Amino acid sequence: MRGVGLGISALVLVAAVTVALWPLKDGPMRERATRESPLLNVEREALAQRGGALLDEIVFLRETDLGRVTGLIESGSHQLFSQGISSPTVVNRLRDSVYADVDLAYGTSSELTLNPAGPELADGNLNPFALPKIREALNWLIDRRHVAEELYGGLAVPRTLPLSTAFPDYARLAVVARELELRYAHDPVRARAAIDDGMHELGASREEGRWTWRGEPVRLRLLIRTEDERRRVGDYLANLLHDEGFEVERRYRTAEEASRLWIATDPAAGHWHLYTGAWISIVIQRDQADNFSFYYTPRGRAEPLWQAYRPTPEFDALAERLSRRDYRDWEERQEMMAQALELALEDASRVWLVDQLNASARAANVEVAADLAGGVSGSALWPYTLRYTDRLGGRMVVGLPGLLGEPWNPVAGSNWAFDRMITRATQDPVVLPDPYTGLYHPQRITRAEVAVEQGVPVEHTLEWLKVTREARIAVPDAAWVDWDAQQGRFITVGEAHPEGLEARTRVRVHYDADLFERQWHDGSTLSPADIVLPWILDFERASEASPLFDPAHLATFEAFRSHFRGWRIVSIDPLVIEIYSDQIFPDAESIVAARAPSPLPWHVLMLGILGERRGELAFSSNKADRQRVDWLSLVAGPSLPALARLLEQARATSELPYQLALGEWLTPGERERRFEALAAWHEAFGHFWVGSGPYRLHSVHPVEGSVVLRRFEGFRDPADRWLGLSTAPIPELVLDGPLVVAAGDDPGAGALAAGGAEGREAAAFRLSVTVEGEPYPEEAIHEVNYLLFDGQGALAQRGDASSLGDGEWRVLLDAETLAALGSGANSLELAVTSKWVALPAFASHVFATVPGNEEDPR
Repeated sequence: MRGVGLGISALVLVAAVTVALWPLKDGPMRERATRESPLLNVEREALAQRGGALLDEIVFLRETDLGRVTGLIESGSHQLFSQGISSPTVVNRLRDSVYADVDLAYGTSSELTLNPAGPELADGNLNPFALPKIREALNWLIDRRHVAEELYGGLAVPRTLPLSTAFPDYARLAVVARELELRYAHDPVRARAAIDDGMHELGASREEGRWTWRGEPVRLRLLIRTEDERRRVGDYLANLLHDEGFEVERRYRTAEEASRLWIATDPAAGHWHLYTGAWISIVIQRDQADNFSFYYTPRGRAEPLWQAYRPTPEFDALAERLSRRDYRDWEERQEMMAQALELALEDASRVWLVDQLNASARAANVEVAADLAGGVSGSALWPYTLRYTDRLGGRMVVGLPGLLGEPWNPVAGSNWAFDRMITRATQDPVVLPDPYTGLYHPQRITRAEVAVEQGVPVEHTLEWLKVTREARIAVPDAAWVDWDAQQGRFITVGEAHPEGLEARTRVRVHYDADLFERQWHDGSTLSPADIVLPWILDFERASEASPLFDPAHLATFEAFRSHFRGWRIVSIDPLVIEIYSDQIFPDAESIVAARAPSPLPWHVLMLGILGERRGELAFSSNKADRQRVDWLSLVAGPSLPALARLLEQARATSELPYQLALGEWLTPGERERRFEALAAWHEAFGHFWVGSGPYRLHSVHPVEGSVVLRRFEGFRDPADRWLGLSTAPIPELVLDGPLVVAAGDDPGAGALAAGGAEGREAAAFRLSVTVEGEPYPEEAIHEVNYLLFDGQGALAQRGDASSLGDGEWRVLLDAETLAALGSGANSLELAVTSKWVALPAFASHVFATVPGNEEDPR
């Protein structure tokens, strides 16, 4: 997300967080789903009769001082703080309070963003980080364990790779990850040698311990964020670089101040060399194959920094293939991922530091489904689950570190995490991600059918969709594959590809039968045009023949076009849409989520389109800057009077853009009813933000720093639809085994006897896996893997643990394996993946091997 720039951690900490229990195919999950869930302590009849949101009003207030959080909750002035709190002092204070509680999230990571421009910058200074080998050297220079344990107070774990240590891909690639982590472990001697080599290559020289270039000291400008632990990280790095012979200028900046430099300016201008960045994933990413393309290539974002990235041709091609999931089978995918990880560390445009553990604070009588990755602010389910435990309805005050950071519009508006949290409550997407597995569940879909080419590695878990395999998937000639911006019409597959077109996937989405009976917040009824116009707008913004053309949109659009093969509306009553694409994901649920269109209010979009066509407004900041017009905001600022004028003009004319294409998707009189409803809405509330979610935007106060949401009484879902919640079943691990093992000898104290002769030749290690103090069911465990490392950190053996029944697993190392380790310290590391949560859990045990003999040493 912009502004936090944040990914996450597989922290081996046990968090008491809420979890959605969904009826999966797996028996254990179905059993858990039928357990009594802790619901509101109110009359069940009143809850069952209530529709829509569980609260009547939510007030969002700006609050930047985390030191005040506990006191504000205890005083009753605030009930929830959605920002991630990483201060151990504040977290402990919250845990000690009887009036407060916390939800933990694992979706935040910190890194160093390096300026790749140069080596000579526009101001004539040298940028050492233009050279990949110097960027790579920072991996050895930095002690990540020190950063995690000292600078983050233990609320973080070291991270070396562009993969979150808490998400499934890290566990899947554990062997590769471990080898690379060892290769790039803290080694200041190696770091200095690499820096020296690179600096001499750039023509610099070291004089009396200080680097000079063309007779001047080499000065590095460090852009250091001030709001959190990154200030200490920046100071730590500045000291390291100074010790390496560089002059260091520390530029302390807030989020908004920093973003004007690292993300908004040309990196070649030389305003900065290094930025203390951070990223947050608001959902659990079950597949991180596109991380390489996003973080290391110009395809990631349209901003100048990304356009300055120059990956090697090999890395660029591999990243692009992974983003399209262009692989034959799972084995090839894993090989590609392993190669990409290695190339990413050599490129080192980003140097990853830690995955953080963040806490969001709430009053003790408040409950909410917080996402295990993104916390409350990232949770898709927070609008459907936030409530008091002792009453139904009421008013709640939520503190945020920032809001209204950028203009709000649904096309290219604010991407700040806390703006997006608020707007999420006003929207109603067709699918919602499970906050604990990352799998998607239907919200406005009854079912979906996913067809994939034979051999394509796709599987599904949930029962609302099915997957079929087909030898050939032909795209129908009538499907839309392109758009003619000059004539304002769709281009079909039959026109564009008379020879025929095939795709790797076909998704057929069946929407709810009452979709077009539901209402937008302004009282108008949804229609097919709410799905068709957003599709047109996407193509218009990428066409140079359109007045809506926006170069900043091209990178995203071209990535989409590389795999898009067409779509068509199969029926209207009920709505059924088919989408064809060459892009896949390992989970079919993610394929549907990426393909199924969600409605947007076409009449609101039309005002923005009219404003941009007339040169008064622009959807994106990039185009607004280039055209010197206002960046479109539907909620505040100078856009509002312009939109009001455009609305009156639209009401006065019978013609609108794209009349030919949209005509058949509008019901009789819909155009007039829509604009009349929007005019009444603007008159009542003073803004143009119209959604269809459980909350409507009641008022916006930019100067005071507050936003008010109120329950949308027209939201037809039962209020308790998403309340199947309990404690997240994160596996809790205890690994026990011998501390000293003599090859060929008895397992010794702490080992589990193997019996007979085997008992005298093997070492056994027992793993206890529990949840909430109870044994973790064997059927709920996906797999338990172990990695055995010798004293030099080399992988000696890998394998699967064997089950001893619910909650108990064993690893048995035979005499030959032990003998091969030699004498010294060794490490046994276990990774447990559950079917109930996507976060892998880890445990490790260090033991020593000593020479054995035929005598019993006891």
